[in-house]
Amino acid sequence: MKRDVHPSKDITGSDGKELAGKKIVLCITGSVAAYRAVDLARLLMRHGADVHAVMSEATAATLLHPEMMKWATGNSVVTKLSGDLEHIALADYGMSDLIIVYPCTANTMGKVAAGIDDTPVTSVLSVALGSKIPIIVAPAMHEAMYENRFIQQNVKRLQEHGVLFVGPNMEEGKAKAAEPEEVLASAINVFRGPLAGKRVLVTAGSTVEYIDPIRVITNTSSGKMGIAIAREAEMMGAQVSLVYGHGTENPDVANTARVDTSEQMRSAVASELKKKCDIVIMAAAVADYAPASRSSKKIDTRSGRLELSLVATKKIVDEVKKTGVFLVAFKADYGVSNEALIEKAHAKLKESGADLVIANDIGRDGSRAGSDRNEVFIVDKKKNVVHVPLDNKAAVARKILEIVAQRA
Repeated sequence: MKRDVHPSKDITGSDGKELAGKKIVLCITGSVAAYRAVDLARLLMRHGADVHAVMSEATAATLLHPEMMKWATGNSVVTKLSGDLEHIALADYGMSDLIIVYPCTANTMGKVAAGIDDTPVTSVLSVALGSKIPIIVAPAMHEAMYENRFIQQNVKRLQEHGVLFVGPNMEEGKAKAAEPEEVLASAINVFRGPLAGKRVLVTAGSTVEYIDPIRVITNTSSGKMGIAIAREAEMMGAQVSLVYGHGTENPDVANTARVDTSEQMRSAVASELKKKCDIVIMAAAVADYAPASRSSKKIDTRSGRLELSLVATKKIVDEVKKTGVFLVAFKADYGVSNEALIEKAHAKLKESGADLVIANDIGRDGSRAGSDRNEVFIVDKKKNVVHVPLDNKAAVARKILEIVAQRA
């Protein structure tokens, strides 16, 4: 009698159902810790996952035979790409639920951070980054190599694009791959995201107000903080809508509405609110004033003088207050003390009816407008304050969202 299921899959779900129905791609790179992928594959399966292994030809030839991974997973192993387009079949939109790189070499991290895909593993990761499949990376290398500042820059760059890291264990001068149990816990958390089932609306970037067809009033916002929040919210399981004005970043969020002026942003937010949002995070730097009138033609500058009459723009937060959603507002200032910044955040809370206000000083070294880093103070209605020290914006976004998830 022929079996329909590979015998190795008999263990599936034997220790738990947390990953039941989840297709996980396990990418194995050229580290001496490659043999540990066998244990991880079996552990993921014991918690319900269907595991598919991907290896480079070099790894399969020198470190871990692909037949071992076929035994471990009960599935064919990809060691080279063919006309079957294995990287697309595994990592295109909706084709898998999670990609794990275990162990991951510095070489692979550098290639992925640079957009290079010259092995089955890097090709799978290149596609997965585009299709927004969650990615977990567990590095393994010599400790001195891991501390190399260029490698650390690659780690941060990947984190900023939503890649999750399970850090190595520093032992005997080595950055040893995390234990399989640590990676399992991280994988389970991906599917138990603290914002799972929540609809989150995020605004980001600046708006512009036209003086004439080619001249505008605007500000220096890059949109990086709002985009980081939107990306991290997706990684935490939320269904995210992003309303994005002007900025230096590609939003890279599936449901993004691009806008130009503050009125367009207000209209887009109002439209999204009709979809019953749970959480609204207003990270955009909306222009406070607009010209009272706009010239339909380019204004001649030969007169040497132009006087503008400005009027206040409509407060988008007023649209949000009516809905009763959990509201997170932002308060940016320039060159003030921590005490003054927190006091202004309290005033913003009362004015906006927000549940939380995120306050930051864009005049400080390291967190100026357009920077990749930020330092914020999170203030609530009870005057509790959480200080998030200077860090990359992805890490700051995660901290903000962790607090939001606890309270929303």
